Amino acid sequence: MNIENKKIEKICGFYVSDWHLITMLLPYVNSKIQENVKITTILENKMEEKIKILLKKLSLKNEKEILNINWNSLKSKKYTDISKTLKKQIQTNKENLVLINGSKEYIEKNNINIEKWMKTSKIKNIKIINFFEITEFNNNIIEILDNHNKILNTSGEREIAEVFEGYTEKEKKYS
Repeated sequence: MNIENKKIEKICGFYVSDWHLITMLLPYVNSKIQENVKITTILENKMEEKIKILLKKLSLKNEKEILNINWNSLKSKKYTDISKTLKKQIQTNKENLVLINGSKEYIEKNNINIEKWMKTSKIKNIKIINFFEITEFNNNIIEILDNHNKILNTSGEREIAEVFEGYTEKEKKYS
């Protein structure tokens, strides 16, 4: 999606439990930290304790940096709260990644707020990864896929058609 010479890349991910999400997320986050990417979270569900538990069992190079990411929940969906969070954490001179998890409504509202914030910010590019719990969306998977550029799973970022064989986008809303 492009907004006034700005690019928002949207990626979706699906998980069955918080443990599944964290197991999928940690290697990806670790690699992004190595690439000097700034990671911001907007989480409906707090994941800090589970992150700490799993990090004790893994041997990741960037454990300290991973623990410095805010893995606590942000219950508010208000634009002003999202704007404050982004202003504090997003950096102009770095690649920026925003991780969002929660209900479909929470994810959609925060995506709208990020797009609104992008219109007034100096940031040119941002990557948003929306994580949907599988039991939450049921029959809306095609709609979710159509609203994203790629998908993230345990093997990393992939084209949607690579993961969902036979998927063809009816109307791509983000390019």
